Order: sequence, then structure tokens, then C-alpha cells
Amino acid sequence: MNMGLKQHHGSWVLILSFIFGFMLAIMPLPVWAIAWRPNWVMMILIYWCLALPHRLGVTTGWIIGIIHDVLTDTLLGQHALIFCLIAYISVKFHRQIRLFSVWQQAITVFILVTISQVLGIMIRSIFGQPHMLGFFISPALTSMLLWPWLFIILRDLRRTYRVS
Repeated sequence: MNMGLKQHHGSWVLILSFIFGFMLAIMPLPVWAIAWRPNWVMMILIYWCLALPHRLGVTTGWIIGIIHDVLTDTLLGQHALIFCLIAYISVKFHRQIRLFSVWQQAITVFILVTISQVLGIMIRSIFGQPHMLGFFISPALTSMLLWPWLFIILRDLRRTYRVS
């Protein structure tokens, strides 16, 4: 069968995983925990870009980023730009990253989330918006620590529902 005509399965799993990520991203947290909120949506995007690079990429990153901007009331396009870059890097290096152990992948997630945090600070600075410079690394740390569990959950969902 022609690759262009190949039917994809499990699109609903992708959509529901992103909806769950958005719910976690806007869930109220205690004041002390806000700076430590993992970047759930980005981790889900990274996972699906690594697992299904032929289905998800820069366009998906842009769409997910725009939705994230609207939900979190941030500068429209800020997360879209950042998620496009992270999706591009994830798809570009998916073969290498997939060979890593889950903890090596967690370090990669740490690096990608740190890049996104730095870009977010730069974008907010350009527009004169406040940012918590001292806590920019916190989401990267929590994302790194939670990556193995998110990876296992999404991998099992992908296998169970034969997402392709």
C-alpha cells in the first residue's frame, strides 16, 4: 500500500493525551508549586514526535502551541514558536534519541525544556513582560524526573491501542 494512503490508527489517543496535558498545564497549584510545574504538554509532544515522527512534527507543534497560548493566556504565538522548535528537534533526532535509555531520554527532555524556558524568558523580555528568572530551571527538573513515568504510560497506550 502506498505510504501516502496508509490509514493511521489511534488518533483519538493522541488527542486525548494532549487534552490531558492541557488539563495538567492549567490545573491550579499552590503558590509554592507553580514554579515547579512540569511542562506536561511539551513532554507529550516530545513523546509523540519520537514515537510517530511521520505523523507529528512542526505543524502539530504550532497547533498545540497556539492552543497552549490561548489556555494559559500568554502572548499569542509564544508557545507556538517554542513548540515548533522542540517538535523539529525531536523529529530531526528521533532515531538517535530513541536509542537512548529512558534516563538518557529524561536528560534530553531536561535540555529541551530548558531551551524552551530560556526562549520563553527571551520572548517575554522583548515585550517587557515579567518572568521568574531564578526559577527557569525548575520545570525542566520536574519534567526530567517525571519523563520515565510519562514515557511508560504513553508507550503502553500506544501499544495497547496500536497507535500508528
